[in-house]
Amino acid sequence: MMILASSSPRRQELLRQIGVHFRVEAAAIDETPLVGEAPADYVTRLAEAKARAVAVRHPGTAVLGSDTSVVLDGQILGKPENDEQAVAMLQALSGHQHQVLTAVALVCDGHCQRQTVVTEVLFCDLSDDEIRRYVATGEPADKAGAYGIQGRGAVLVKAIHGSYSNVVGLPLTETAAMLQQAGIAIWEKESA
Repeated sequence: MMILASSSPRRQELLRQIGVHFRVEAAAIDETPLVGEAPADYVTRLAEAKARAVAVRHPGTAVLGSDTSVVLDGQILGKPENDEQAVAMLQALSGHQHQVLTAVALVCDGHCQRQTVVTEVLFCDLSDDEIRRYVATGEPADKAGAYGIQGRGAVLVKAIHGSYSNVVGLPLTETAAMLQQAGIAIWEKESA
């Protein structure tokens, strides 16, 4: 059975959606971007660090790590620390296109496969009232960029170009291919 090095309920649900059997063991790593680090390098480094941190405790077991960032004009928008920060992020995203980058790293027997997927997301023009009402739902609190496309935040998004599941937190097509290449089955029946 594979290990998912993430406590993200969204990643867990996406893996269940494609029938992957796994258990969860979150990795505790420093997620501070390095000075001058490009967003794609940042998510790739974190995904691999998460997978390797867990894999070292479970030799011979495949470990999947992942990290997602929202990037606006080259700047990483992490998870908001409070409602005011969530409002500011959503105001910045309003009416603009941004990228969602998710890196996936699969570590097995010391070998690491990595892939980073980019999805372009165009936000609707939002009023301050709409932003504040959305923030009041509490949904932005634990989401990169302060929104969840799979939840109430779906109405904030005017268009996407690329992988929807990537915006949720795990690019399924690429992840499934990576898992199958490593001999990990998808579309398995749920265990009793």
